[in-house]
Amino acid sequence: MAITEVERRRGQLAALSIAAVVIIVGVPLWWRTTETYRAWLPVSQIKDLAKLQLHLSADVEVVFARGTVTPEQQKKVPLTQTQDEEHTNMKPARYETKYRTATIMEEDALKKPTAAEADLSLHMLSESPCGSLVVYVIPESSSLLPEDVNVYIGQRRTALVRISAQMRVGKTLEQLLAQLEPQIKQVLQVMSFSHTDITVALSDRVRFRPGNKESIADSMRAFKSSPGYEITFSLLNPDPKSHQLHWDIEGAVQTYIQPLLTKLSPLANFSMDSQTLYYTMLGVTPRFDSSFEAYTLNADSLAHVINPVEARLGSNAASSNPVLNFLLYVPDIRHSPLYIHDHRKQEVPSNAFHSPRWGGIMVYNVNGFYGSETEFPVHVNINMAKVMGVFLAQLRLLLGVQSLSPPPGFLVAPCGSTGLADWELDRLMWSRSVENIATATTTITSLAQLLDQIGNIVINDNIAQQVSSAVTSLQLAMAELEVGNLGFALQYSKEAILASEKAFFDPSLLHLLYFPDDQKFAIYIPLFLPMCVPILLSMLKIVSEARQRRREKQAKKE
Repeated sequence: MAITEVERRRGQLAALSIAAVVIIVGVPLWWRTTETYRAWLPVSQIKDLAKLQLHLSADVEVVFARGTVTPEQQKKVPLTQTQDEEHTNMKPARYETKYRTATIMEEDALKKPTAAEADLSLHMLSESPCGSLVVYVIPESSSLLPEDVNVYIGQRRTALVRISAQMRVGKTLEQLLAQLEPQIKQVLQVMSFSHTDITVALSDRVRFRPGNKESIADSMRAFKSSPGYEITFSLLNPDPKSHQLHWDIEGAVQTYIQPLLTKLSPLANFSMDSQTLYYTMLGVTPRFDSSFEAYTLNADSLAHVINPVEARLGSNAASSNPVLNFLLYVPDIRHSPLYIHDHRKQEVPSNAFHSPRWGGIMVYNVNGFYGSETEFPVHVNINMAKVMGVFLAQLRLLLGVQSLSPPPGFLVAPCGSTGLADWELDRLMWSRSVENIATATTTITSLAQLLDQIGNIVINDNIAQQVSSAVTSLQLAMAELEVGNLGFALQYSKEAILASEKAFFDPSLLHLLYFPDDQKFAIYIPLFLPMCVPILLSMLKIVSEARQRRREKQAKKE
């Protein structure tokens, strides 16, 4: 009987020891080795960024030339004022306006024969920082501007504003500035960021008002912001037996396109290529119009032109950058000449059209080379200046450079050989910075919500680093926008969008690689059940025997 008791106690101790090892060592070890690794993420900072309360600030300098302020008014200059303007989904946009009088060298520059020469001379004196503007107020007697022009917008970041003698005589400086304010605001609307620009940049987060059709069109026409773009120029020759075409695309690109892309280099990287496609027809058969004695393509049929042609263009599968296609189509001899008509049945002067977020097509007629004694194939040297003028205008639209209609009394200087004025570049940088910040914020917020909802996804250190980098870059970009440092804001916004996309599209975040809870139970139950049942039964037996002994002791006491 004593031996049986010893064996029973030994069995109980063995069962308790095994249970203790399982509970104290086995369960924590199993839990630790099978848990999903999730690195720390700055969730609170991401929630703050999701509000997207941007605050834009721009520096404006108003310079009074000789004869525009009275001696009494000049005593109160220099002067600084701050103006706030409300924008959608933003804190008020701030314009820091500084007023001063012109220096001697600036006065000499304002005595140039033309406004363009004065603009160049002022630019040579001091180059304004990116995102800032300088407005020179000139007297009514100045010969820089024509009689019917009150405001001149130059190629750089300067503008000339003419004021009359009645505006300054007998007025205090505050009254003079109040009368100047409407013209200064109009200049800012043209040369700096505007409500429309910000609304278009935030188009993915802000709903358009029903009447704001212009903003919707601008938003849908231009390509979205991207770290890089690919530009492809294609020459379509559907009738090589009749036409032998020669185009100096390399020289034309260097002369007309490359200066623009060089100026746009802070925004994105650009790569270009060209090709010639033979026997490539349009997807629509042109109709002969006897009234014009030519073949025509009406506006309704233009939408059906692109798809058949696009299949022949090819694509670069190794790159994820958007592709801008520019096609030069030379009609075959049976459908020549060919002209594009708009919705009003009027001939389009450029004989070209563009498709939003795709590219542009220009029809180049060569029927002037035909004659009664013409030998085929006809050798045609394409006028690249004419072609590139059209493609350059389309490229500006597709990259988001808006063609504005200036207010009455405004004269806007041509953009010059670069194809882009400095203030146009600034406007594009403002909108791209805001768009990048909005896109990166949406990406990071969506990623944080996804990781919060699906606890099985592994968050490795690389993803956490990318998320933290994106959040830091976003905070820096918003801070730089607030103080008006446009160049730094754009750079930080580009870094934010790259880091956020790397984190969001990381292959390790695919939740299909991880088992849901029901599959985990199906795997672990056959493994642990045979081991746990004997231990559990032993524990139950030990508890039952302990209760039995307790009852027996109580019975003996009674």
